[in-house]
Amino acid sequence: MRKMLVISAATLLPLVAGGCVRTAASVVTAPFKVAGQVVDWTTTSQDEADRNFGREMRKKEAREGRERRDWEKRCRKDPQNCGSYDGYVASHDN
Repeated sequence: MRKMLVISAATLLPLVAGGCVRTAASVVTAPFKVAGQVVDWTTTSQDEADRNFGREMRKKEAREGRERRDWEKRCRKDPQNCGSYDGYVASHDN
């Protein structure tokens, strides 16, 4: 009878304790997962930085294009007072 009880307990123990072990492991690893997620939220990956830089440069180039077109239009109307372009240049920080 005692052997049967020990065998039954040994057989059922992994099934019963499996959830407990998994839960305990989740509780132990949770702070590390949260910390990792916070680091992901607070840092910018290289891909994101490249994408943001490209977006900003396209905006600057569009602004330069508009200003150059306006300058050319003014020069066509009044070529006597037209000097070299001194407006916004996308590659320089103004």
